[in-house]
Amino acid sequence: MAPTIHGEHGCRYFFFSREEPRMHVHVSRADGEAKRWLAPDVALARNYRLSESQFREVEEVIRKRKDEFGTAWHRHFHG
Repeated sequence: MAPTIHGEHGCRYFFFSREEPRMHVHVSRADGEAKRWLAPDVALARNYRLSESQFREVEEVIRKRKDEFGTAWHRHFHG
């Protein structure tokens, strides 16, 4: 299961239900994807084919919505 928690600028922000316990978010778009840690700070876990400008855009969205994504993470994994 991979619930979508946000969509913006052609990107889908989500997490997998059966993955590592460290809080993070996956981002997918037609031409690439990335995984970003949310805690303790927003940081790169992996980048697959996102251009530098796409990467900056994703970074901005995640930083802006970090609390919202964290709340969705806790709600999903901890009820």
